[in-house]
Amino acid sequence: MNILKLTKIVVVGLGLSISSISAYAIDWVIDGHNSQLNFVSIKKINIAEVHEFKKLQGSYDSQGQFILDIDLASVDTHIPIRDDRLKNDFFEVSKFSSAKITAMIDTDLVDAIAEGASERFTVDANLDLHGVSKPLTLDVIVTRLVGAKLSVVSMQPVIINADNFGLAAGISKLMELASLPSISQAVPVSFYLTLKLK
Repeated sequence: MNILKLTKIVVVGLGLSISSISAYAIDWVIDGHNSQLNFVSIKKINIAEVHEFKKLQGSYDSQGQFILDIDLASVDTHIPIRDDRLKNDFFEVSKFSSAKITAMIDTDLVDAIAEGASERFTVDANLDLHGVSKPLTLDVIVTRLVGAKLSVVSMQPVIINADNFGLAAGISKLMELASLPSISQAVPVSFYLTLKLK
């Protein structure tokens, strides 16, 4: 084999290797316009209402690091005065502007999902809320969508207990302001996230 042919083989081999690496070393970002995070408040024992956060951002990088950043000031309950009370008296957004979920998700498992197919994952995550950090277990369905997108959907609501994050006093303040006999400290949270290539 002459040196010219050998050089061509090496160049082609390197090109395939680089292409292979770039195909999997992918960074994704959350598409905030096509993502949603909801939570349910329960007052007076059995009155439940669904609310959401309008601004979500985050990423899933080639190392498997997943980050979801929730802008707490974007809370939307469809009642402006209640939104203000949640922002100022419950979340205290002047001091704690966001909540953050972080997790490590094996990129090899995600890369193996065929277009149009879904896989279930149980993810050990961490929630940073109101200055307190706690572990969470998330059961999610990851789907590879057409057009180089991923969706991540909660299989079941995640129950967040306000007292675990130093928010019990905020619950009491909301009850006082709204003249309510009770507001549940257990808050079900669900989400639908769409990720696109960075």
